[in-house]
Amino acid sequence: MGYYDNHTQSRSSKEKRSSKRTGAASFLGAVFGALLVVFSVPVLASNGFLPYDVVPKTAGNEEAVETMTESGEAVPEMQGVNVAVTSEVIEAVEQVNDAVVGVVNIRQTSGGGFWERGGEGTGSGVVYKKDGDNAFIVTNQHVIDSAQEIDVTLSDGSRIPAELVGEDALTDLAVLKVDAEKVDTVAEFGNSDTLRPGEPAIAIGNPLSFEGSVTLGIISAVERSIPIDTSGNGQPDWNAEVLQTDAAINPGNSGGALLNIQGQVIGINSMKIAQQSVEGIGFAIPTAIAGPVIEDLEEFGEVRRPQIGVYIRSLQEIPSFHWHDTLGLPEEVTGGVYVEGTTEGSPAADAGMREGDVIVALDGEEVKDTHDLRKFLYTEKSIGDTVEVTFYRNGEEKQVEMTLEQQIS
Repeated sequence: MGYYDNHTQSRSSKEKRSSKRTGAASFLGAVFGALLVVFSVPVLASNGFLPYDVVPKTAGNEEAVETMTESGEAVPEMQGVNVAVTSEVIEAVEQVNDAVVGVVNIRQTSGGGFWERGGEGTGSGVVYKKDGDNAFIVTNQHVIDSAQEIDVTLSDGSRIPAELVGEDALTDLAVLKVDAEKVDTVAEFGNSDTLRPGEPAIAIGNPLSFEGSVTLGIISAVERSIPIDTSGNGQPDWNAEVLQTDAAINPGNSGGALLNIQGQVIGINSMKIAQQSVEGIGFAIPTAIAGPVIEDLEEFGEVRRPQIGVYIRSLQEIPSFHWHDTLGLPEEVTGGVYVEGTTEGSPAADAGMREGDVIVALDGEEVKDTHDLRKFLYTEKSIGDTVEVTFYRNGEEKQVEMTLEQQIS
């Protein structure tokens, strides 16, 4: 019995001594290894062997770990940059999120008596102004098109009726008015003219009825011209000047806000001028264009534009053999606007224009189609201005002057 006790004690003592020697060796090895890393890393980095190695923390740099570039210059750690950008996005969204509302286009079913949401008419809107008892919201025209009633869903889930103030199909914008009692947040509009490709872009809206969805991307291009067919005849009536972004814009985002990193609205999202089959390409109406339209809609209920008072179609819509055989146009005429008729008492009617005339120039600038004619009048002229119209009648070139009047919707 004593033998086994003595033997056990003897083995235990030896194991303890061995364990102490092993522990000491391990400790010394760890210390040596750490010193080797501390002294070797800077040397290796400075000689290009570790181009992006991490500089060990030392006294004075505990709060910021930096990386080394190939030239030896220190740059901030990428993780810190990502955190900063994420924080800015969160702050930008929080500023505007409650100002982005849902817009519901209510149409009566064919059976009558029941009401449903129109699929195309469910979208988003942005509260841009409070004035007394009213709050004003901008959205897309196609969201509220043909609505019999319009409701607005606020960020707290409450639903209130809205009144249509004005709409404009050409720019796809509309203004609504609601009771301001439950509206607490108003979005700030920024200047879209200062944007540059590559800047962060944040889209907020209600895609597929998912309220308050946020997507992040960049400004892909600041000057995109997209042809728009408002009449449904397959011919472009207007070219929308839009911002392009890769921030996801889906059905239901229409009328929502596109923000910059400061939380300012720089565009009104529009799915109408986007193709759903294409990924990574979304469009928004820039505030530089939306601003004046919103002012006109709020004040007049429509956008006030000049007109000459003609019913028109592009010459390209007419079979080419009629150009020479029927209209008598010379060979050098390759485009123009065919006059189908004039409005009674309009500038064109008073100037003697009639069906069959072909307009080829305004103030000496060539007009190839209806888009050219509208663009010149809407961007170069104002109501009350005088314009010189060059046209052909039975093969003979003529010119008349007329004073532009306000377009009648």
